Amino acid sequence: MKSMKLTDGTSYSMVGTGPLLVLIHGVGLSKEMWGGQIAGLAEYFCVITYDMLGHGDSPDPGNDATLEDYAEQLNRLLDELDIQEPVNLVGFSMGGLIARAFALKHAPRLSRMVILNSVFNRNEEQRLGVVERSLEVEKLGPGANVDGALERWFSKEYQAANSAQIAHFRKQIIENRLQGYLTTYQLFGLNDNYGADRLANIRIPVLVATGELDVGSTPTMAQELAELLPFGRACVLPNQRHMMPVESPVLVNEMLLSFLHEDSEVTYLKEVSNGA
Repeated sequence: MKSMKLTDGTSYSMVGTGPLLVLIHGVGLSKEMWGGQIAGLAEYFCVITYDMLGHGDSPDPGNDATLEDYAEQLNRLLDELDIQEPVNLVGFSMGGLIARAFALKHAPRLSRMVILNSVFNRNEEQRLGVVERSLEVEKLGPGANVDGALERWFSKEYQAANSAQIAHFRKQIIENRLQGYLTTYQLFGLNDNYGADRLANIRIPVLVATGELDVGSTPTMAQELAELLPFGRACVLPNQRHMMPVESPVLVNEMLLSFLHEDSEVTYLKEVSNGA
């Protein structure tokens, strides 16, 4: 998959033909996390992936960066590629926060949006955990709590069967640039309720999905967020953890196709949602 760069230094790739589908990764990762989605969805969409600020081959954010700065990176991407028609947008984890911020400012640029394994309205215990981990990162660097992250993200079975891939993710997280990683992690920790009072303004179909076993982006979060979106729907995938786009790409791709194809049946979504 060939990467290209915008004039602002953002690294991106485009694969496939058809309606536009933009994918935003999570903290500590890169556009390379979407391999399973590109393999399954490029037959139906022109899939655009990019490295968010401070990650992969994209430039670092400023020390005073806000969530809006990350959303504007996406806006510049669409501008420079001269994309005029509304796009489908999928944001994973931190990418889900960026997608929300983008939708609140640039709604006409979106057709449909999917928020995957993201966060909303953390309780005090959850909030304290994120704050403590960000302090560890500030003191010890991106690898400070990498092993705990991988334990939360992947099932034990997947880790055992895919040790080389797990080692790759571990190495990728550790080798993140400190400024970009820390700034992004802190924003992720502080912005779970970003724009909560304006969510009724997002008047496009939105799927809020997570895994049944995702302890950081819980089913309750997905359901509460979906309830505040005028055209929101929550979907909880059984027995899935945080990195379900990587661990279970076929399952996730089926869910995405069901939602993104306007004329498709939604029976699948209803079935998994009823079990949430």
